[in-house]
Amino acid sequence: MTQPTPTPTPSQVIRFYHRGAVVTVRGEPTTRTVLDWLRERERATGTKEGCNEGDCGACTVVLGELDAAGGLQLASVNACIQFLPTLDGKALFTVEDLQALGQDKQAARAHDADLHPVQQAMVECHGSQCGFCTPGFVMSMWSTYEAHQQAGTRPSRQQLADDLSGNLCRCTGYRPILDAGQRMFDLPAVRLDRTAVVRALHELKAPAALDYTAATATPQGERLDHFHAPRSADELAALRLAKPKARILAGSTDVGLWVNKQFRDVGDLIYTGRVVDLQRVEERGDELWIGAAASLEDAWRALVQRAPQLADVWLRFASPPIRHAGTMGGNVANGSPIGDSPPILMALDAHIELRRGNAVRRMPLTDFYLDYMKNALQEGEFVQAVAVPLAAFARQVRGYKISKRFDCDISALCAGMAIELAGGTVQSIRLAYGGMAGIVKRAAHAEAAVLGQPWTQATVRAAKQAMKQDYQPLTDMRASDGYRLQVAQNLIERLWLETRAEAPLAARDTSVFSVMPHAAA
Repeated sequence: MTQPTPTPTPSQVIRFYHRGAVVTVRGEPTTRTVLDWLRERERATGTKEGCNEGDCGACTVVLGELDAAGGLQLASVNACIQFLPTLDGKALFTVEDLQALGQDKQAARAHDADLHPVQQAMVECHGSQCGFCTPGFVMSMWSTYEAHQQAGTRPSRQQLADDLSGNLCRCTGYRPILDAGQRMFDLPAVRLDRTAVVRALHELKAPAALDYTAATATPQGERLDHFHAPRSADELAALRLAKPKARILAGSTDVGLWVNKQFRDVGDLIYTGRVVDLQRVEERGDELWIGAAASLEDAWRALVQRAPQLADVWLRFASPPIRHAGTMGGNVANGSPIGDSPPILMALDAHIELRRGNAVRRMPLTDFYLDYMKNALQEGEFVQAVAVPLAAFARQVRGYKISKRFDCDISALCAGMAIELAGGTVQSIRLAYGGMAGIVKRAAHAEAAVLGQPWTQATVRAAKQAMKQDYQPLTDMRASDGYRLQVAQNLIERLWLETRAEAPLAARDTSVFSVMPHAAA
């Protein structure tokens, strides 16, 4: 008689590849950050703490995972907001690893120190003054270096600037750092031994989910907290039903701040980062299906491939380390009124897919948000995916982000717009805004003023006037209420300038950089 295959016992220790070996961790709190573990436990103090909220990039490290083909995929992340259990099954690289790569390499001996080409280029180009931000820059640059060396390409100066948009420098200035980014490809190459890392990651592939438990001190005494990392959507659904009060953790780009800045007790965590079937971004029938665990980077790339005009919003959505860790599903589920994904998705008629146990239901994203930080999720339910109809990409789609800084900044407002014209008449129109109300929502009155009308400046004026009935924005540190309303109105005019029938302007002609060519240098 054939014996049934035993169910694998969940792993209760954290195991990952670091400094050339597999590391096993137990007993650390579930919300111990990677940064704190590196500095306080490992004494790997090259990784710095700056803002401790994922903004400055001083804590940047690089994570390695197996890609779909079994090769190594590297991505920069912020160590200050990543919880230690999320490292399970991955590889962790810090600035100390680059020093090790530079040592004992014949190529490096041609220089005055055992430095990796990234580090050597920073020295030669005077890319560091106080040096506090330098390890973070170096790690972001190393991620770029490895990606281009693997592909046999070289990045443009603008691509380097985009890759470094999550790293802030307050004293050196970016020109010499970008010089170093170009110079590092001129030096003798030093490469990571990917074979050894891939072998270790294959060995770390666990047959069962991670169920990590650690004691947490509370005013009432010690409490056991759990960190669950299911491997499939079915496991996630079962866990969510069994633990409806547990906190769902995706990229930790928001929940990490709850712990670091608000000192909130998040209790048990259910991590979606290992749910492989929810990491997919693929066309299913007449839809683009974006799994809730797919990274922001992968999700935005898929949108921009189909609507290239959204590239600006993609590149300005936070920073590469945030986009590598965060998820579009998490951004949508979080429901922040200043989230940048929902306005774009609403303009694309996106639906949200919700799951409770085996039951799956769908609704338009426009119906998901009920009030400030309130949504239509039922107890035990979670966001499984976002679905965008492919037909929506046939329209003229635009995304506009307004913020004080161009890179890596929170929006004062963000607009997603889509318009379809026939013979100069508006056949369909979507005007969705974040930052204008307690929730992201469409401008219903402004849309009504445009729909079925000739797409003229007179129609635009009517829409701008009607928008006053759609929003009563707030004043805060990012913008005043009057500024927000005026800019939101003006963005309709920008849409008209770019899509009008006669002499439409290219997107570059409506950008400030078209009259400031030196600004991007």
